[in-house]
Amino acid sequence: MAGKKNEHQMLFDLRGGRRGKIVKVVYAVLAVLMGLSLFLVVGGFNLAELFNSNSSSGEAAKTYEEQAERIEAKLVKAPGEPELLRNLTRAQINAGNAQVSIDESSGERQVSTDAAQEYQKAYQSWSEYLKATPKPDPGLALLVAPMLLQLAELSTTYPQADSRIRSATEAQQIVTEQRPSLNAWSTLAFYSYFTDPKTAEKARAEAKKLAANKAEREAIDKQLDQFEKNAERYRSAKAKAEKAQKAEEAAQGGGGAVPPSVENPLGGLSGGGLGE
Repeated sequence: MAGKKNEHQMLFDLRGGRRGKIVKVVYAVLAVLMGLSLFLVVGGFNLAELFNSNSSSGEAAKTYEEQAERIEAKLVKAPGEPELLRNLTRAQINAGNAQVSIDESSGERQVSTDAAQEYQKAYQSWSEYLKATPKPDPGLALLVAPMLLQLAELSTTYPQADSRIRSATEAQQIVTEQRPSLNAWSTLAFYSYFTDPKTAEKARAEAKKLAANKAEREAIDKQLDQFEKNAERYRSAKAKAEKAQKAEEAAQGGGGAVPPSVENPLGGLSGGGLGE
């Protein structure tokens, strides 16, 4: 429950065995995913200020949870009302963020089971909101995109992880279309390298058009080149996992199709397992 600061848990045990091998491969690829994407969006900041790490986090979470409950009650009478769904999504994201702590010694995020559940609720509310409105709020999309990357840590298969990263990319696309800027285009390029490299290259080009000088353009290329390499490593790790899964199925005499890896393929984007 919110308010119990020390009851943060890892929802995935990443120790040893085949699970450990899978996670170690992908962990290095995406360890910077959350932090760098947020840096691109809003510039440098203290993560501890975004994810509450003090004793007031429980009270904040409770406030947002109660707000979400009031909105849900209104949605019973007005199902599909866009403004209510918008506010519900925001309240659920805030409730989740309020239950994420930062380890002061390591800087690692510690995401509780309750926080993860709030993110799952927000994902569902966001999906309903997109169906209900022809023009989604870019301010909300700006919150949703990094949240979906955190949810990617929950994934138990690569297809699930890909789906959540694509959803994060789509949210960032909303931001970029309505609030185009160097940061918005750069972040879209970053997200897209994991799902659609061609779109990523187009977004990179748009970002460079907005650069003030040659030094900025070179800095964009340097950063996105690294993201592109990370994305390639992710896809390579996914292909190896799929190949290993097929070999395992063949050795067991076939059977029904099973998605590659029932473990967490994205474990710990910045050190803490998520319960994007």
